[in-house]
This record gives sequence, C-alpha cells and structure tokens, in this order.
Amino acid sequence: MRLDTLTLKQLRALVAVAEGRSLTAAGTALGLSTPAIHTQIKGLEESIGARLVRRASDGAGSELTEAGVVLREAAARIEDALSQAAADVAALNRGQSGRVVLGVVSTAKYFAPRLVKMLHQTLPDIDIVLRVGNREATIAGLERGAYDLAIMGRPPRRPAVVAVPLGPHPHGLVVAPDHPLAGQGMSLDTLFDQTFLAREEGSGTRILMARWLDRVGDGRTYDTMEMDSNETIKQAVMAGLGIAFLSLHTITEELATGRLVSVSAPGLPIERHWFMVRPDIEHPRALALRLWDGVLALEGRYLPVARSDPAD
Repeated sequence: MRLDTLTLKQLRALVAVAEGRSLTAAGTALGLSTPAIHTQIKGLEESIGARLVRRASDGAGSELTEAGVVLREAAARIEDALSQAAADVAALNRGQSGRVVLGVVSTAKYFAPRLVKMLHQTLPDIDIVLRVGNREATIAGLERGAYDLAIMGRPPRRPAVVAVPLGPHPHGLVVAPDHPLAGQGMSLDTLFDQTFLAREEGSGTRILMARWLDRVGDGRTYDTMEMDSNETIKQAVMAGLGIAFLSLHTITEELATGRLVSVSAPGLPIERHWFMVRPDIEHPRALALRLWDGVLALEGRYLPVARSDPAD
C-alpha cells in the first residue's frame, strides 16, 4: 500500500460511486466527467493495492467490493474528523473553546433542547451541536466518532462506551380518551385484540414494546401498524387508529390535557433509565469531558415529569 499517495478527492469519488451506484452518477454528483471518476478510482485502487469497485450483482451499475466498503467507512470517519476540526476552528474564531456534538435518540428530543439551553448557560464557551436520530443512527454516530456524547435509553453493546444513568425513563400504554379501554382494567385477550402503533424496527421503544408483549402474552401474536415518528403515533392514537406503547416523556402535555390517557396493564409502567454515553477510548477530548461533567451537574433537572397513573 502507498497511503501517502491517497487523496481526499479519490475517497470522495469512491463514496459518490457507492451512493450513486455508477461512475456516471458519481460524476454528476461531484461535477466531474465519468472518465475523471474512473481515473480517481483507479488511482485509489493502486494506492490501496486492492480492487474497490465492481459491476453490481444485478448487472446494473457499480457497487463496492468488501475492500471498498472498508475504505468507505474509513472515508466517513475522515470526513467526520475534518468537519469537527473545521467547526472547532470556527468556534475558536468566535472566542469559544470549540465544538462538542451531542447525539440523542428520537425520544429524547422532547427534553434535549431544554438540556442544551441549560448547558449554554453553565458552559457558554462551548459550541454544542445537537443531533437527533433513531437508536441505530445514534449508535452508528458513536461508532464512527461523529458524536462526542450521546443520550439514549440503553447503552449499546458495540461500540464500547462509558455509560452513566441520568434519570428515570418510564414507558406505558396509552389510548384516546374515548377509547373503550380508557379507564378500564384489561384482560390479555382484550389487549392482544388491539392494533399497536409502533416505530420502525431498531427503535428502542419498539424493542421494549416487543419484549413486554412477548413477556405478558407468552408468545401471542398481535397486529402492528408502523409509523415513522412519535408525533405521528400520538396523532394516530388520538384519531382512534390503535393504541401505543410510548415513553411517557414524549406525551407529558397530552396526558396533562387529557388528549391521551394511560391504561392499566400487567407490568406497566415500565421504569427504565436514560443514559449518557461516550466512546470508551484512551484519550477522550477534554472539551467533551467538560460537557459530560456539565450534564451530570444538572442532576436531571431537564427531564420531564411524567404522569404515569392510569385514568380513573
């Protein structure tokens, strides 16, 4: 390998081929001709000493080889590092100490802005960037080094992280106030006759819901309707499309105003915890550690107060 001859242009050409699935599409995305993209890829392959691009298995366009996938992942980490460096320089130019990226799972977006505001008041010299995504995206951001810290409901097995609990995170079952189950006890037969409105596969709330239903139902089947956000699920429950298992921190206003009501069911509410995590690396950024300590010093005062008692 001749890594000293490798260039960012070559790596970006490889990423563009992977995303566009052809050299032509990559050229269009980067404003280059197809032969120019071909030259960049060939030069990269010569530097690495391996084939990186091949004809797609379906015969249409191009795809990355296993070596190409490895290099694409490295390119993503390089781009993240460059973006962080540029943001740190910009922060320094504004008289700040630098930038810290805080990733949060989608459910945490209901309190994350309040947390960031409180951190701005206690640590005004740090430029805090908030990134919101589902659990899989947040873990991916940690793994490639795009996030300095993250807040989620359960620490991941991979990548290796340092984790600390931040406070309680209750989950429960909710229905519209005019739903037949509102204010009533519930048999398992009645429960499993309902349609459960749920987030996508990989969502932490979806995983917790499935485990709870498997436990109380001993393997019974149930109908689900998948939706792409907690907001959509809340509106669908209020419209009477089904019932939902949700973090009670996402519905504090709806419970307080009676637009949604919680339902008594076996084992509910489930008490989990919010966790703050950071990559378990030998030399974490000093700025990230300052923010870590700043979050802990707030002692969970940014968390919503959830009403978990079922409606009478």
